[in-house]
Amino acid sequence: MEKIYVSREGLEKLKADLVEMNQRRMKVADAIEHARSLGDLKENAEYHSAKEEQAMLHAKISDVEDKISRAAILEEQDIDTSRAYMGASVRVLNAKTKKELTYTLVSPVEADMANGKISTASPVGKAILGKAVGEEATATVPAGELRLTVLEITY
Repeated sequence: MEKIYVSREGLEKLKADLVEMNQRRMKVADAIEHARSLGDLKENAEYHSAKEEQAMLHAKISDVEDKISRAAILEEQDIDTSRAYMGASVRVLNAKTKKELTYTLVSPVEADMANGKISTASPVGKAILGKAVGEEATATVPAGELRLTVLEITY
């Protein structure tokens, strides 16, 4: 069973998501019961819709439970803070556009591009991973090669 390294916050979010999904599961079960009471199930769209939602919800719950069971919290004292590893906020300079960007390296289960959290499994995340201040990282992205220089690493 392969471990998934996550931040403490990421693990807490997974647990909160699981609680929310389990509450939703109870509501869906009530909707199924209500739809059953309406009679003929063959042509009962409400029933079939609720059953479909239940199946998707059970799959999501199983996935989150699996991630939680394999989660390992990466503590700051366990890593070399002079290099970019999971949990680091990394300020980089794009060589082509000369723009500075800041990324937070997170596990694939915590990735959220809208908030600057990139997965260590993404092309940019893989390129930055393990780099120190001053080192250059090259990532192959759909638009071509992306050259980034690491300017600052904070934890």
